This record gives sequence, C-alpha cells and structure tokens, in this order.
Amino acid sequence: MDSPTAAAPAERHGLVLAVTCLALGAVVAAMASLNVALPGIARETRASQTDLSWIVDAYSLVFASLLLPAGALGDRFGRRKALLIGLAVFGGGSAAAVLTTSPAALIGLRGVLGMGAALVMPATLSTITTTFPRAQRARAVSVWAAVAGASALVGVFATGLLLEQWSWRSAFWLNVVLAAVAFAGTWIFVPESAEADHPRLDVGGAVLAVAGLVALVYSVIEAPTRGWGDPATLGGIALGLLVLLGFVRYELRRSNPLLDPRLFRNRPFAAGSLSIMLQFFVFFGFIFVTMQYLQLVRGDSALVAAASMVPMALAMVPVSRLSPRLVARFGLRAPWALGLVAVSLAMVVLRQVTADSPYGLIAAGLVLLGAGMGLAMTPATTAITDALPRSLQSVGSAMNDLSRELGGALGIAVLGSMLSASYRSHLDLPHTPDSVAEAARSSLAAAHAIGGPVAEQARGAFVDGMHIALLGGAAAAALAAVAVAVLMAKAGRSEASPETAGHETPEGEPLIHTGS
Repeated sequence: MDSPTAAAPAERHGLVLAVTCLALGAVVAAMASLNVALPGIARETRASQTDLSWIVDAYSLVFASLLLPAGALGDRFGRRKALLIGLAVFGGGSAAAVLTTSPAALIGLRGVLGMGAALVMPATLSTITTTFPRAQRARAVSVWAAVAGASALVGVFATGLLLEQWSWRSAFWLNVVLAAVAFAGTWIFVPESAEADHPRLDVGGAVLAVAGLVALVYSVIEAPTRGWGDPATLGGIALGLLVLLGFVRYELRRSNPLLDPRLFRNRPFAAGSLSIMLQFFVFFGFIFVTMQYLQLVRGDSALVAAASMVPMALAMVPVSRLSPRLVARFGLRAPWALGLVAVSLAMVVLRQVTADSPYGLIAAGLVLLGAGMGLAMTPATTAITDALPRSLQSVGSAMNDLSRELGGALGIAVLGSMLSASYRSHLDLPHTPDSVAEAARSSLAAAHAIGGPVAEQARGAFVDGMHIALLGGAAAAALAAVAVAVLMAKAGRSEASPETAGHETPEGEPLIHTGS
C-alpha cells in the first residue's frame, strides 16, 4: 500500500481534512437541500407526492447502492482519483439539472449526482483514516462526523437563502460551485492513496446489492400510490429482501467479497452500522416531511423554513465535538444510547406540533434532535472504524457511508410513504369534482394551488400524516437505542473471554478475518 502519511506531512493534515470535509459537505448537503425546493418543483413541474419522493430519493438510492463498489474502486485505483472523478460527475450532473423541465428528467439526473457522490463519500473518510496517525484519528473522525451531520442543515439553509431570489434551479448551481472548489482543493492538497494488493472487484456482489436495494426502495416509494396490500408492492418488497438475502449467501462463499457478512459478528461494528442507518432513517425522513409542513402548512417562505432548522445545527455541532470526551470518560455505550433516546424523544415532542403550534414547540424538538444526533454519531462512526485493522479501514468507511445513505433513502421512502398514504386516506372531498379531488390527493402542493376549502382540508390531512410518520421515526430511534445497549453490553462482556483473546494487531487494533 502507498504511504499516505508520508505524502501528507503533519502540517498538511489540516488542509487535507478541510478539503475532504468540503467534498463530503457538498454531497451530503445535496441529499437534504432539495427538500426546501420541493414546493417550487411541484408547482413548476407538476410533480405528484410520489414524484417528489423519487426526486429526493433517486439521489439517495443510487448513492447507497453504489457505495460499496465505488469504495472498492477507490481503494484499488486511488482515493484521490475517486474524489476527482466523483466531483466531476456530481458537478456536471448538477449543471445539466438546471436545464430540466420535467419530474422524470430531474429524477434521472438526481441519479447521476448519486453516482458521483458514491465515489466521493467513501474516499473522504478512508483518506482521513489512512492519512492521520492513530492518536489524531478520533479527533479527525469527530470533525468528519460533525460535518456529515451539519452539512445537511447548512445545505437546507443555503438553499432557502438562494430561493429568496431565484428558482429551485439555484440549488443545483450551488452544487456546481461546491464541486468546483472541492475539485481544485483535492487536485492541489490531497495525496493519493491506494491498496496495491487490493483484490479484483466483486462484480456479482455489486449487481446483487444494487438490484436488491432498488427493488426494495422502489416498492416502498410506490406503495402509497399502488396500496400497501397490492400484490405488486408486496411482491416487490419480497423480491428485494430475497435478492439481498442472496447477496449475503453469495458473499459468504466469496474469498474476496465486496462486503463480508462475517464482519457483523463484531458487535461494535454491527451496532455502529445499525445505529447509523436508523439515525439517518429518522433524520432524512424528518427533513423530507418537515420542509413541506413548514412551507405549505405554516406558510413559511423557503428561507424562513430553512432558518427554522438552525436550532438543530446549533445543538448538533457542539455536542458532536463534546461526544469524544464523554466517550473517553464513560465509554461508548452510555453516551451513544443516550443520544438515540434523545432522538426518539425529539420525534415524540415534534409529533405534538399542529398547523398553528407556536415555533417554540418546534424549536424544543429540534434542539433535542440535534443534541441526540450529535451525541450518537461520533461513537457510532468510531465503533465502525476502530473495530477493523488498518488494512480494512476502507471497508469500515464504506460500511459507515452505506449505513448512512441507505438509512436516509429508506427513511425518505418509508416515512414519506407513511405520510403520503395517510394524507390520501384522510383527505375526504365528497362534494368536489373527481378531477380536482384527485389532483389534491396527488400532493399538498397541488391542493395548496387549488386553494379554498380544499387547501384547508389538505393541510389538516397532511398534519395527520406527519404525526404518523414522526411516530415511525420515534420507534426507529428507540429500536436503535435498545440494539446499541444490548450489543455493546455483550461486546463489553466478551472482551475478556477466551474467544477474543489474542485477536489484536500489534497496535491494539482488532483483527477481523474476511476469508481472503
């Protein structure tokens, strides 16, 4: 393997961290920032509620599906190359999206952006973990985790600011600018690093992973339109799960798998992956639902809606920086589980919000949500990366990123579907012409454009659906808290057991055999 530390002496570590975090921030912000523009997109392109879910989730789905093979390509051919190519694709796709006029074209181009992001994100964390010495790695990872969490909110706010003067297309121009600056910084400051003896890419595993994830998420997103009990919905979900099960069986037989399922025998690794996935399931599903509520139910402008999220960021960033100190004092389990409990309680608080609730109630829930996310993110990310030796850091980085993006994609799909299904069922318009009623049921933006009693009833139906979606988010975060508490308790007891004795590298890093 190349020696990235030699290529990047200590005085350049700060520049490497800054550039990789900028690239990370650009691709993470793109996942959430478009939520602010959904009302404008719906009005201009006549997108339905399902179309809006796809416009947001096409990016997340392609992103999550390609993370493992993209991370493997970066490890084999160079992480700096992966960053440069990924940023070019991300920026180019964003520039093309400015010219789109239909939901279908926008969905397709969001998928192109996801391809670029899949090359960028794993390269950022694996560059940090292989560039920084072990003594400085936890601090660098905490910065990475803070940027990964806060970038979504910064992107939302920046997009809201742009929408005060320009249309939703300005969100894509922001992507172009960020990608260009990150590309230049990567070209100048980031050293190349690669695994010289990295095995051949597991193409079969990559195809199975992509096919399974696409079938699963597609079926969930389409469920409100087709119906959750429709044979196509149930068959699609079953097909996705069966293909993913086939992926696991296939990978177990490979000598050099794309992702070795046996890694999940390491309880901290399993706990970190599950926690990250469920945290971002809640987070991105919440952003998708709430941005529409703020603008179309409360009547806030795009900028006011985006600024309304600031309390979350103000709580998240300092708590995420404090989290390593709490972990050093109390261990991983207590701060980590407490953070997840706080996320669940935040969803319960926000579920009390109605169409005319004071902003103070919303802010209280946002502060609790931000603090919980900040407290839980760093221990989860550290558990994943520290569970693996240096030779498998790329696997840890890819798994962390996959958990995050898969959680986000499923959160938007599942919570968005719960919202959409409830909205359609609660919107009763018996004395309204069928064509008008169907248009109103397609999305809250369409009902808002119709106006009058239809819009008023639609706002009430949307709030009912939002309550159900947030209850689903609370349950997911509570499940994550229980899983982390149980897995980490067992991990603590197993540390002194004969089964794990001697399974460490000379540097004290756990050694996980992958069958290669």
